[in-house]
Amino acid sequence: MATLVTERLLLRPWRETDKAPFAALNNDPRVYATLAGPMTRAESDAFADRIAAHIAEHGWGLWAVEVPGIADFIGYVGLSRPRFEAPFTPCVEIGWRLAFAHWGKGYATEAARAVLDFGFGTLKLPEIVSFTTVSNVRSCAVMERLGLTHDARDDFDHPMLAADHPLLRHVLYRMRRG
Repeated sequence: MATLVTERLLLRPWRETDKAPFAALNNDPRVYATLAGPMTRAESDAFADRIAAHIAEHGWGLWAVEVPGIADFIGYVGLSRPRFEAPFTPCVEIGWRLAFAHWGKGYATEAARAVLDFGFGTLKLPEIVSFTTVSNVRSCAVMERLGLTHDARDDFDHPMLAADHPLLRHVLYRMRRG
């Protein structure tokens, strides 16, 4: 099971003690403003369990992010396979979700660079995508810093959201193995 280390971060498998801070960030309006909405503690715990099971089975996934000596858990960064059908699926997506207190410190970009290196170098993926709602300018900025590219012709309505949902429209970014 892979663990990734960067200059400031440790991307590792999940621990039971990650569930409480994960539930707190999933219930923070600043975090879920660009997501489908808040999660109950049970929903958050079930999501954490699915993430942990995927990592245990495949050796990769949405790793828990730790800032050694500062914070045991600040969120996740990693790879996943979207569970919906769209013109660009099947695919592997890079994504992140960090607690608000850790935004603006470069952690998402730093961790995502390590994840891209793992995805292309170790897993030999031909392409990695990332997507978010059009209003999530912070995540779009991370995608651009990472070198992912956006083509407006790839933008899509998220099939798991209602047709009148305010976050329906999503942007898609891509990176091919170089």
